[in-house]
Amino acid sequence: MNMAVPCLLARGVKQLLAIMLLPLMLMANGANAEQMSFSTYGLSSGDQISITVFGEEDMEVETRLTDAGTITYPFLGEIRVKGKTVGELQSFLTSELKGDYFIDPKVTVKITEYRKFFVSGEVKSPGGFSFEPGLTLEKAVALAGGFTQRAARKEVLVTREEKGRLQERTMALNESVLPGDIVNVKESFF
Repeated sequence: MNMAVPCLLARGVKQLLAIMLLPLMLMANGANAEQMSFSTYGLSSGDQISITVFGEEDMEVETRLTDAGTITYPFLGEIRVKGKTVGELQSFLTSELKGDYFIDPKVTVKITEYRKFFVSGEVKSPGGFSFEPGLTLEKAVALAGGFTQRAARKEVLVTREEKGRLQERTMALNESVLPGDIVNVKESFF
């Protein structure tokens, strides 16, 4: 018997299994990629978002969340969106528009401008600054002109809203700053 025949059969079986398993592997990877692609950032007052419905120019809205964390949207009126992620808002709008208004709406929500964060204390130019993803405490201080000579570089307090309550903690310079954070650089005594 020719030894090439069993090798060809084994290779053919492996290729057939790979072809059969490929769709299952792609579905599993696609589910993970979809879950990972949604932001965990909760929208809040001051964030500016744009909403589009594919093929429906009249439904395009760019708006800033009010102090109550709401927006006004065609057909639906005032909607409370504070705390929702972009993905959650997108799903909510899709489900609300589907049926009564549209057969199968394709809704897209994007954050066009995050709310400001604030830097105070021993920095050269305190104030409110536009947030950009990937911002660290060190970068935030740099935006505020850097530390003054009297700054306590290891005593940087950050006040952040978490689960509806303000939390204050000391942070390292390599930690992330979020929209709405209040950074307070304390004075050093030595």
